[in-house]
Amino acid sequence: MRFGRVAACAGVTLALVLAACGDDSGDNATATTAGGGGAATTGAAGGGGDCVVGVSWNNYQEERWAKFDEPAIKDAVEAGGGSYISNDAKSSAETQASNVENLISQGAKVIIVLAQDGTAIIPSVQSAIDQGIPVIAYDRLIEDKDALYITFDNVEVGRLQAEAIFGQVPKGNYVIIKGNKADANADFLRSGMDKIIADPVAAGDIKIVGETYTDNWDPAKAQTEMEQFLTANNNDVQAVLAENDGMAGGVVSALEAQSLAGKVPVSGQDGDQAALNRVALGTQTVSVWKDARELGKAAGDAAVALCANPDAASVSGTAAFTTPGGIDVSSILLKPQPITQDNLDVVIDAGWTTKDNVCKDVAAGSVAACG
Repeated sequence: MRFGRVAACAGVTLALVLAACGDDSGDNATATTAGGGGAATTGAAGGGGDCVVGVSWNNYQEERWAKFDEPAIKDAVEAGGGSYISNDAKSSAETQASNVENLISQGAKVIIVLAQDGTAIIPSVQSAIDQGIPVIAYDRLIEDKDALYITFDNVEVGRLQAEAIFGQVPKGNYVIIKGNKADANADFLRSGMDKIIADPVAAGDIKIVGETYTDNWDPAKAQTEMEQFLTANNNDVQAVLAENDGMAGGVVSALEAQSLAGKVPVSGQDGDQAALNRVALGTQTVSVWKDARELGKAAGDAAVALCANPDAASVSGTAAFTTPGGIDVSSILLKPQPITQDNLDVVIDAGWTTKDNVCKDVAAGSVAACG
């Protein structure tokens, strides 16, 4: 594997956007059928000035996008005098290609793409750029020299995951449940893990007894994978590095079936509501929190700036980033934070979640944040 060099994003201060969570009766209630396999298009292009920002979601059904990312993007765009439109590829790379064309036909002046497949979407991205429409690669890498890459430092996320697990299990059998192979983040995370575990693996202290990619980061597939690894190793597994919280949930379900939940440390990321409760309960060790409200605001602000000047390098706070394919792109990389039982108060105090959610079914006095 080849991995990009992560450049520091200095001098960028991003305020938290405390966006309301909303529900399915909100923005998506205005959905109409669009081209490209029946993808839903939300919002309206009128009444918001000439800066129309279109967002192509890979799968809007995932908890995070609707609750945190989209409201923050939309608020930032509208605060900058622009308007917002979007559609949903529903985990189809083919649909997403059509969706990008659909956003262009609706008058998008900037397009934000959360890529289902970072390679498959490149022709659509290049087509938009060739038409003078800037593109932001949101949270997932698209290897196009003119696209602005905005994400959290995913190599650091992987390092933080491994650091938390290694702190509990410095020796033993590890399983690694990676994300979608077509998503560069899966390999970025894995390279970050190696910053902690590569030497112990080489020394023989850690043995990786199972490692696999997981299509679409699917929790159900992750559960099946974990069940298979447990069976293959007669349950002789001491730690699991799962690359996100959804898959961590599948891993914990597999461990529960073998009475191993809470005994085998498990990592995750995203700060999902269920995962934070698992952290409090002790069935998940860490969720590396990436405040999606910061990411959404950064993307919305950048989109408005690109309406005025389409050069990605001109956006405030960008730094150079070299992709695994050796392409230099402009990027904004935000800093993640690991959440364990010791600092659950951080996400509660930030309004990311509630104490009731975090502390559901937690024994009184067992976790400081739960009182």
